[in-house]
Amino acid sequence: MRPQIVLFGDSITQQSFASGGWGAAIADSYSRKADVVLRGYSGYNTRWALFLLNRLFPLGSGTPPVAVTIFFGANDAALIGGTGERQHVPIEEYKDNLRKIVQHIKNNSPDTLIVLITPPPSDLQGRREHARSLYGDKASTVPDRTNEESGLYAEQCVSLAKELGLPSINLWSKMQETEDWQKFLSDGLHLTPQGNAVVSEAVDKVFDEAGLSALPYDFPPHADIDAENPEKAFVQQCAAI
Repeated sequence: MRPQIVLFGDSITQQSFASGGWGAAIADSYSRKADVVLRGYSGYNTRWALFLLNRLFPLGSGTPPVAVTIFFGANDAALIGGTGERQHVPIEEYKDNLRKIVQHIKNNSPDTLIVLITPPPSDLQGRREHARSLYGDKASTVPDRTNEESGLYAEQCVSLAKELGLPSINLWSKMQETEDWQKFLSDGLHLTPQGNAVVSEAVDKVFDEAGLSALPYDFPPHADIDAENPEKAFVQQCAAI
């Protein structure tokens, strides 16, 4: 079997295989080397994600993934009193849930590369415009998320990564290095093609630094196949894997 890279997260991960999505870009980068498996669940927070672990990452699996991205927090950071209140997870629990997810994966495969990705920034104006486009005058005027609150959750994600010695991508900070960072968000929360590019470039960089880009091709490139003796290339490639 080819190595697997699992993308685990909420709707920002679920949408990542759409045209221009960051997951699709990663799948393209590793198209001849690994199967990129999408495990994104719209609306989920880290509390609900815990119920998926035994199904997605069964203990005792003989073929654990070589890498997993864990991309939660956008829903955990939903505000109490807002329209996303049912998704809210207190910040201390959020960090503890991330720890449990990491520990579960590591218990099965200590060598699996785990990358923690923080929630993106939240654009209040973009969220309000999106709500009005859906509900018109009936749209709630109470914020469902704030950028400040999302930033606090991002801090905890990065803090846990440092504590556990894992690579992380501080998307909240990285996007706001650009002055007009709102262009990265389609509705104040989810990603535009430009926002997806920020994520895919950051993930590619972490994977490359961890040596994943050196994974061998699954089968030999066509240029290595001798038309007179094609079997030789396949025997050599399969013996090396």
